[in-house]
Amino acid sequence: MSKTYIVTGGAPLRGEVTVGGSKNTITKMMVASLLTQEPVILTNVPKVGEVDLTIELLSALGTQINWNKINGSVISLTSPELQKDNVLASFSGRNRIPIMLVGPLLHRNGIAEIPIAGGDKIGPRPIDFHIAGYRAMGAEVEEKGDSTIFRAKKLTGTSITLPYPSVMTTESLLLAAVLAEGKTVIKNAAVEPEIIELIDLLQKMGAIIFHEPERTFVVEGVKSLTGAEHSLAPDRIEAASFASAAIATKGSVLVRGINQQDMRTFLNVLRKVGGAFEVQKDGILFYHNGNLHCTTVETGTHPGFMTDWQPPFSLILTQAEGMSVIHETVHEKRFGYFEGLKKMGANVTLFNDCLGGYECRFREMTFSHSAVIGGPTSFKAADLEIPDLRAGFVYVIAALMADGTSKISGIEHLDRGYESLAEKLSALGAQISVEEN
Repeated sequence: MSKTYIVTGGAPLRGEVTVGGSKNTITKMMVASLLTQEPVILTNVPKVGEVDLTIELLSALGTQINWNKINGSVISLTSPELQKDNVLASFSGRNRIPIMLVGPLLHRNGIAEIPIAGGDKIGPRPIDFHIAGYRAMGAEVEEKGDSTIFRAKKLTGTSITLPYPSVMTTESLLLAAVLAEGKTVIKNAAVEPEIIELIDLLQKMGAIIFHEPERTFVVEGVKSLTGAEHSLAPDRIEAASFASAAIATKGSVLVRGINQQDMRTFLNVLRKVGGAFEVQKDGILFYHNGNLHCTTVETGTHPGFMTDWQPPFSLILTQAEGMSVIHETVHEKRFGYFEGLKKMGANVTLFNDCLGGYECRFREMTFSHSAVIGGPTSFKAADLEIPDLRAGFVYVIAALMADGTSKISGIEHLDRGYESLAEKLSALGAQISVEEN
């Protein structure tokens, strides 16, 4: 049964909200549990669709899973044996987590057959970097139809330089390197906080991973890993989403449980545009404090402005005086949500050119990755279909900013990454209800 949000705009968001554990971290840590036969216990686990899908995937492989959603959202994963057959075919196109399984499955079974990757429709995300990395570590790779087969009796440490600091490639190769024979050096690696936290878990399990200058990780392979316990850090994407919503709706929201250091770049850009915030002992208060002014935002790998922060932040720019610019350098089709915002009255023009100072791998490409946003703009209600996770949040908040009542369908995308979103927004004063179709 599908569901639709019925959203009536006009009221600023006010109050406080507590963000859950990181959605981008939890699934990778769940996969990391396959590297040991002992229990791995994770706490502060977000109740989101990506966790459900990863549970389904790991259960098919033979992992014993116990998820206590009430007592602190605790999940325990134990994998004494893993299936050797290709049990992953049914997960084709559903998300990108299967590619993370390659390292653990090679170490446990010597073979990994991975289906076609899925996920949000924000541009092609091929696994070329993964394949090159595994081949460098000694794996044989066979690409066929709907899957890719990796084989290796033993992975061997080597030096790998990534063409681009891809987050998931870095994470995948780290999971492979911790039990590989010898030393693995990963250069031009991604260094996002979520990766550092994954390394924290792996270190608790017995791994040896050095973080060296210039985006380099040096991993000394060990013979085995043990179980461990870890509490997830708060989700910095969810925090930025509610921060943007507070200011775009001219409200005031205390976001509890978020770390300032994880939000530092976001806070700097927010201050540049005129958004106000106060760092408190147990969170950050975000509030509208007068006129907002135009600015330029360029996304990039950490410590740059996170690409997942960009869609909700665009709502602030629609309310700023003058012409703002967004230059997206990470995902090719991140701007799909602007179609819905234009329908609601946003003044947005898209360009194929790089409208920013960053070196951009899309410079010679023929698709829109720069946007000029005029403001301030008054939104009007509309009926919209959500195309992807982050766009979904944008549409819901835009509906709260609009004059009238909007219908937002496709909310299953939101359930993948936001826990109890309608309930959290209602507690902040939003007029939002769920209609079952």
